[in-house]
Amino acid sequence: MAFCGWKQLLLLGRQNTLPNAWRSRRGGPSLRWKRCCHWSAGKSLDPEVRAFLEENTEVTSSGHLTPEIRLRLLTPRCRFWREKTDLWPYGDPFWAIYWPGGQALSRYILDNPRIVKGRSVLDLGSGCGATAIAAVMSGASRVLANDIDPIAGMAMILNCELNHLNPFPITIRNIINSEAGNWDLIVLGDMFYDEQLADSLHHWLRKCIRIQQTEVLIGDPGRHQFLSHSIHGQLHKVIEYSLPEYTRQENNGLTSSIVWSYQHSSNLENC
Repeated sequence: MAFCGWKQLLLLGRQNTLPNAWRSRRGGPSLRWKRCCHWSAGKSLDPEVRAFLEENTEVTSSGHLTPEIRLRLLTPRCRFWREKTDLWPYGDPFWAIYWPGGQALSRYILDNPRIVKGRSVLDLGSGCGATAIAAVMSGASRVLANDIDPIAGMAMILNCELNHLNPFPITIRNIINSEAGNWDLIVLGDMFYDEQLADSLHHWLRKCIRIQQTEVLIGDPGRHQFLSHSIHGQLHKVIEYSLPEYTRQENNGLTSSIVWSYQHSSNLENC
């Protein structure tokens, strides 16, 4: 499958554009809920944005590791797969791709519900919300999804509806480097694609482990930026999944994705 310019921009932007957004919020179109940093079940969605997302994404449950989960994604049958990128009226839709690290995390949670059952879970950089959805399906007692893109937050609510779930709370505030929250488990996929962001994540996750004894699971298909970062020396490989052919084509031939556990060490106390 040959990638169009739009798809290629997203793949390149995952390394070049998005990190800047995590460091400082980018500007964007003015939505009346844009300033909201947190919302939960029952909050009304902007009808125009809802209609736009429903018209310009495709509901799919194929081509990825979790056919149990239905998602609205950007696919070759969508108009904006072919349109000029500057015609998309909102921030770059990184949430509209089911990235391989998130797929591995979601598959692992669905196959091992004991990991989240009765526990509080933070899904950091949630994107389409698949991993948070998997945690709810597997019996987590409390789930918070975090993504700095408010459109991602709206897409997550639509994806909850697709899977017959009450929407979980969502925050669009950048919580990296904030106070360590009291979470039993933090999950994050495909977030180590930029050195500065990776450094911030490493420092913050280490603090969460040290202060709250939080468990951390990371999903990544083995990108260079992840494998070469110092955090990799403190990770334990939990499981590796072979990616479906469609996901391989979407991600420049990556063939597998891995779930890693951040191992607590006494050495962290002195870091």
